[in-house]
Amino acid sequence: MDNLLEGIEPVLLMGPGPSCVYPTVFNALAKPTIGHLDPYFIKIMDGIKARLQHLLKTDNRLTIPVSGTGSAGMESAFVNMVEPGNEVLIISNGVFGMRMQDVAARLGAVVDTLEFPWGTPVSVKAVQAKLAAREYRLVAVVHAETSTGVCNPVREIGALVKETPALYLVDGVTSLGGMEIALDDWGIDVFYSGTQKCVSCPPGLAPLSLSEAAAAKLTGRKTKVPNWYLDLTMIANYWEGKTRAYHHTAPINMLYGLYQALGMILEEGAEAVFQRHRQTHRALVAGLERLGLAMLVEAPFRLPMLNSVKVPDGVDEAAVRAALLNDHRIEIGAGLGPLAGKIWRIGLMGHTARSENVEKLLVALESVLQG
Repeated sequence: MDNLLEGIEPVLLMGPGPSCVYPTVFNALAKPTIGHLDPYFIKIMDGIKARLQHLLKTDNRLTIPVSGTGSAGMESAFVNMVEPGNEVLIISNGVFGMRMQDVAARLGAVVDTLEFPWGTPVSVKAVQAKLAAREYRLVAVVHAETSTGVCNPVREIGALVKETPALYLVDGVTSLGGMEIALDDWGIDVFYSGTQKCVSCPPGLAPLSLSEAAAAKLTGRKTKVPNWYLDLTMIANYWEGKTRAYHHTAPINMLYGLYQALGMILEEGAEAVFQRHRQTHRALVAGLERLGLAMLVEAPFRLPMLNSVKVPDGVDEAAVRAALLNDHRIEIGAGLGPLAGKIWRIGLMGHTARSENVEKLLVALESVLQG
C-alpha cells in the first residue's frame, strides 16, 4: 500500500491560513497521549486557560478552547447566545460577517444586517445610528476580516454597545496572537478565534471566552442550547471546578500544541509579537509597491497579518498562485466573493511573520510576474 504521507513536502504558508507552525509545537503534538481526565492533563487544561486569559487581557472565568476549528468557535458563540426571536445585529463587510448572518438566521434570530463595502472598514457613526434606532440582544462584528484584510474598530464599537442592553460578540479568528485584544477593557462579552492563524498551531481548536454577562445569558436561557456538542452549559463542567465531568473526549494532543503555541507567544512577549507583525507587514507593502503592485485596503485600515493585493490587469491570478506553489513552494490565497479573481491574499501570520519569508516571497513573485 502506498503511503501518501511520504509525499508531503514543506510549503511556506503565506495565505489566509493555516500559517507555519512553530517546530516546538510539532514536538508538543508528538508527546504521549494520556487520558482526557488524567490529573496531569487537567493541569495542562488549566495552563491553557491561564495563557488564553493573559493574551486576551481578561478575567473571564469561562475562557476555553472549543474542540473544532474557528468555524466551530463561531457556531458555539451563536448557538449558546441566541434563542429564537432574539434581535441580533450583524455588522458585515466581508465573508465572515455574512457567515455570522447565516448562522444567526438558522437559529431563528431576528437578524438585522448593517453592511459596508468589501475592502472598507465599519463606520462607527453608522453603527451608532443603528443602535439608536433599535434595541438588540446581541451585536456581532469581525475584528480582522480575513476575506479583505480590513481591521474593524471593535474597541470603538464596544463603547457604543456598552450603552445598550445588548451583548457584544467579536470574531477574532485572525486577530488573536497578531494584534492587541483586550476583552475586558473593550467590553467584549463573547469572543472566539482559531488556532491556525496567528497562534501558529495546526487547525482544530477554537479559543472562546464569555464575560459574566454572557455566562448569565447562557444559564438564564429559556430554551436548551440546540447543539449538544457545543453546549457550553455542559462543556464548562469539564473545564471548570474540582470535579471534571466528562462531556466528550478532548483532542488531547491538539491541546498540547495549543499550550505550547501560546507559550511561544508569551515567551517572546505579546507586544514584541505584535510589533513583528507590523514590521513584516510594512516590509511586504514596500516590496510589493516596488514591484508596481497596489493594495486593496487604505493604509490606516490594513491588517498586518492579512494583506490584500490587487491583481494587475492582464495577469492570470490563478496561474501566479500555481507558479508560486509549484516552483517556489510558497502558498498565497485568492480572493473570495466579489473579490474573486481581483486580489491575492498574502498572510503574515504568527510564525510566518518573519523578514526572511517576506524577502523570499518578493523574490519569487517578481520572478513569476516577469515570466
